[in-house]
Amino acid sequence: MKAIVKSAVMLLFLSLCVTAPGGAAESGSGTRTAKKSSGGIQWVSYDESMERGKQEDKKIFLNFYADWCQYCKVMDQNTFKNKEVIAYLNENFIPVRVNTDKQQKLAARYSVQNLPVTWFISPDGENIGSQPGYIPPDMMIPLLKYIDTDRYQDMNFNTFLEKNK
Repeated sequence: MKAIVKSAVMLLFLSLCVTAPGGAAESGSGTRTAKKSSGGIQWVSYDESMERGKQEDKKIFLNFYADWCQYCKVMDQNTFKNKEVIAYLNENFIPVRVNTDKQQKLAARYSVQNLPVTWFISPDGENIGSQPGYIPPDMMIPLLKYIDTDRYQDMNFNTFLEKNK
């Protein structure tokens, strides 16, 4: 059953993944490692993330949530409190959380209809793709690596998982 859920999540992400036109260059060796993080995720505002993404040549991790959303709370408690997720996000992405009730125009810009939903944005502001729903820590880490290493440009997520067991 777990394998079916895992496959469904992967296929859903792949069906929604939109690659940036022209593609991006491979970054270094293609792999980045996470440094240990003693605190939580270093969330920044959307505007700051767009500036820093360009300056630091980092992708943006954009998570939409609402205070009333139960799965958003579960993701906050499980995924966003996971030390490996915290370290990888802080090291390799510019992380942003957007409350859809407070930032409705931004949510509309990304066509947010259900929560939670996570978008991945290139350093130059182009949409890479989105993943709707709760993402558990054991799926978040490979998803972050898949996006961070630009493997979404040359292979599907299932192939990436198989090659990175």
